[in-house]
Amino acid sequence: MKKLFTLFALVSLMAIGTTSVSYAQNPDEGAPTEEVQTANKAEITQSLKEKFIEGGPFFMSFVLIALVLGLALCIERIIYLNLSTQNTDKLLVEIESSLASGGVDAAKELCRNTKGPVAGIFYQGLDRASDGENLDAVEKSVIAYGGIQAGILEKGLPWIQLFIALAPMLGFLGTVIGMIDAFDAIQDAGKVDAVTVAGGIKTALITTVSGLVVAIILQVFYNYIVSKIDSLINGMEDASISFIDLLIKHNVSKS
Repeated sequence: MKKLFTLFALVSLMAIGTTSVSYAQNPDEGAPTEEVQTANKAEITQSLKEKFIEGGPFFMSFVLIALVLGLALCIERIIYLNLSTQNTDKLLVEIESSLASGGVDAAKELCRNTKGPVAGIFYQGLDRASDGENLDAVEKSVIAYGGIQAGILEKGLPWIQLFIALAPMLGFLGTVIGMIDAFDAIQDAGKVDAVTVAGGIKTALITTVSGLVVAIILQVFYNYIVSKIDSLINGMEDASISFIDLLIKHNVSKS
């Protein structure tokens, strides 16, 4: 559980961007020492742990789970998308060279040994071309397989959207529970005063802030992933058009 608290603290610091840290030195004395920085980080982490407990471990645990699972999906997608990025212009030049020197079989071997969705799309088109099918069938195969690759790139996005929507909902649910506790305290005390309602209202506000912070963090990652996917899909479509042109050029040169 301590590791989960620490992860929540670090990510929250990244989202907030600024923290109210009091250094044990005058600003004119230069940068803080390593010992001071370590002490400040420990103080902030401890403060976040306390806020987590004050917000109610039950609801805050669900918010934290949404953060951890959402970040895990985001990191997995970012790694996969970065690995899927390739230099399509260079690949097209190599395919053209292979078609000119070794024909379709050499180009297929090149695509088979190249990682990435674009190389897979090209391989499907070359495979159809090697079977003697016309360019219309090859083009349809490239388009169909391109759609499959686009779906693979978008894998996991609905789950990230779910956690983005779920985190603030859990926070608001904790808010309602906190307000109910505050009114129960008022009813039991028979009067309204700040001390009576402070605990419930504090719990309500902490859960709300936590849910919103988690949603903001995941939304930033989600927007980056979507923009990366759009860029890859646009590159795939552009490369597919150039690929079909290469096949036409190859067929013309054969005739």
